[in-house]
Amino acid sequence: MTAAEALGLAMLVGMVFVIFIGFPISFTLLFLALVFGGIGLGWEQTFNLGYLQIWGTMKDEIFPAVPLFIFMGYMTEQAGLMERLFVALRSVLAPVRGSLYLAVILTATIFAMATGIVGAAVTVLGIMAGSMMIKTGYDARLSAGAIAAGGTLGILVPPSIMLVVMGPVMGVPVNLLYSAAFGPGFLLAGSYIAYTLVRSLINPKLGPAMTMEERTATYDAMTTEKVGAPVVGLGLVCLVALAYLLLELLLSQARVPRLSLAIGPFSLSAIASVLAILTAYPYFRNAYFRAVMLGIAPLSALIGFTLGTIVSGIATPTEAASCGAFGAILLAFFYGRLSMQSITNAAIGTMVTSAMVLFLAVASTVFGAVFTKLGTANLITSYLLALPLSDWWKLALIMVIFFVLGWPFEWPVIILVFLPIVLPVVEKLQFGLNKLDLLIWFGALTAVNMQTSYLSPPVAMSAYYLRNVVPQWSLGAIYRGMSDYMVIQVLVLALLLLFPQIALWLPNIVR
Repeated sequence: MTAAEALGLAMLVGMVFVIFIGFPISFTLLFLALVFGGIGLGWEQTFNLGYLQIWGTMKDEIFPAVPLFIFMGYMTEQAGLMERLFVALRSVLAPVRGSLYLAVILTATIFAMATGIVGAAVTVLGIMAGSMMIKTGYDARLSAGAIAAGGTLGILVPPSIMLVVMGPVMGVPVNLLYSAAFGPGFLLAGSYIAYTLVRSLINPKLGPAMTMEERTATYDAMTTEKVGAPVVGLGLVCLVALAYLLLELLLSQARVPRLSLAIGPFSLSAIASVLAILTAYPYFRNAYFRAVMLGIAPLSALIGFTLGTIVSGIATPTEAASCGAFGAILLAFFYGRLSMQSITNAAIGTMVTSAMVLFLAVASTVFGAVFTKLGTANLITSYLLALPLSDWWKLALIMVIFFVLGWPFEWPVIILVFLPIVLPVVEKLQFGLNKLDLLIWFGALTAVNMQTSYLSPPVAMSAYYLRNVVPQWSLGAIYRGMSDYMVIQVLVLALLLLFPQIALWLPNIVR
């Protein structure tokens, strides 16, 4: 080991120690990079390297999508769309045991596709469902776990901010990472639902069905509110656009002639939309049906349109995010929730979150460049490759390392600092996949793994978000509830390791 490599190793150990004792991550990374780089490489080379890394990060065309997606999420929250969605799903699932668990997880899954903001999702779900679960006698441990685990789906399900950041780090198009995340994300959500449903069926006391009085009160609350026709119109426009995207994707895979590809999807989507409107109109005259549809359809259509353009390759993440942010503003306006206060709250939340993520991205690239220039990254790579283990065990070891790192660190540190260190090792593993498929699969594995950073102690930010809004639940009960869902998460991660096609089937279709 050379002196420069030893210096890089000391820099890595120093980073872990300093972050552990509570120093801000971004400033820590920049400070250590400048100090250790100046000692090992010289001050002039270190500052030149830092300048090039900062300028390169600022020029990356993918990062403008970060504040746009964050604004989209905050705006939908300010518009009250999450509350509408939760009330509609709770009403539909009322006769089912454990209906509140199911409504929470389904709401979290859909809302996760509108924002990658975990803190906002867990907080709003806790406010909406926490007191209701306590009042109706739901089990505290299972309830806390459902809210915390469901709220963290935003880190995995597109438009995950983590995947936007991960794309440039791995050199993989973001639309392919988004495509790969759908399979594991929906598998996780389905596993959460199956777990809570089985537990509620075995022991009805854990999640009793809604009483008739509660159903009547919910029905009255939903049918008395009036929503303007523009909401319906906007939802229909998004649904037509979504139908067009799906048909265009299917016809392009079938290799139809170019003229048919240009005309066919529009004609078919228009016909399908007219038939859907004619079919739904008699039901839409019913106040309850209308309330349920207006709680679910507009947000779902906006999400489908935004993500559909990215996955199909029609729009870049930045272009789609700008459309999604504008659509969120329109929904807030049509629902009567657009005000100077709501715009201010969304803008402030966007600036704070974006500044944290993007400043951390800049600091991490500078740290990583100095770390690599010192030669320590190559040293660690050579040690890992020299281990007398099969490729499967090396991949499993990397996943275990990331899992353990997720306990004290959140995903930005792992994705921006530790992922580039192990990436050369991953690229040399042989699993019968081409390089792009291997990286997409590894990205999906890492994304599922990183979700544990919000559920695993001692940091487990989801527990603190939830504890702040539902003080009746002890921190111990919340931790125990999250541990149940962590087991499910580990099982899904194992399935994804054994069956890569869970993540690769959709990227292979859209490529």
